[in-house]
Amino acid sequence: MNHFLDINVTPSDDLSGIIQNAQQMKQARAGLPKGTPDSEQPLAGHMVALIFEKPSTRTRVSFDVGVRQMGGQTLVLSGADMQLGHGETIADTARVLSRYVDLIMIRTFEEQTLLDMAEYATVPVINGLTNRTHPCQIMADIMTFEEHNGPIKGKKVVWSGDGNNVFASFAHAAEKFDFDLVFTGPPPLDPEPALAGLYTTVRDPNEAVQGADLVVTDTWVSMHDPQSARERRHNQLRGYQVNDALMAQAKDDALFMHCLPAHRDDEATSSVMDGPHSVIFDEAENRMHAQKAIMRYCLGK
Repeated sequence: MNHFLDINVTPSDDLSGIIQNAQQMKQARAGLPKGTPDSEQPLAGHMVALIFEKPSTRTRVSFDVGVRQMGGQTLVLSGADMQLGHGETIADTARVLSRYVDLIMIRTFEEQTLLDMAEYATVPVINGLTNRTHPCQIMADIMTFEEHNGPIKGKKVVWSGDGNNVFASFAHAAEKFDFDLVFTGPPPLDPEPALAGLYTTVRDPNEAVQGADLVVTDTWVSMHDPQSARERRHNQLRGYQVNDALMAQAKDDALFMHCLPAHRDDEATSSVMDGPHSVIFDEAENRMHAQKAIMRYCLGK
């Protein structure tokens, strides 16, 4: 039994195997209607719990459809449906769910909720997102880059904006997949100190993006941020918008990524998001393929 809790605690060979398996499964489905079952049914007879303390579009749909394509069934639960950490301990919830399902994916706020779930569950647990990391997203991003531009090893990846949970997983991936990661953003929004040594910082975004193979950004504000925080972040991050002028500093074949949802013309202009460098919708689709491979990895399938 393998959990998938974070990229930095998953062996490099296993991560590479997941990407390879995801690519193979995607190719095998080329041209098929979305509801057509995979030729292999590794999740046949399996029940997967999908727990959402945080709202979701891509995570919910991609996991749900992916499970069904592989022959499994899903049980989708919101925080409002459960007594998660309130009327019942996480440990007891994990023990109970393990009696009903074969695999648990949880999208939550606090990292400790994920860790407690994994400690006490007797089935594999997948990190669908926490306030600290978002490993499933970055596995899809690595897959997408390699589809378009070959191996990511040795390439230059530039993150422009807030050093948030998605950046943290990129930093973990930089070490595991051996690429160079540059952070460009304002000092108040620097990544957490624990990530020191996994990336370099260049404050000037135009300098940072010189020669980049991939430019990445994310929304400047969270759905849970108060209005005062939204205004402050806009003021801090305005100079780090990914626009056509910034992308022109990168390599001619550089890619642009955004994990979505996006606030168009804030963190990135529509001309970039819909432009020739953008692979944001390939990236969104690949969430499903990467997560299918992660589920197979967790279940030894």
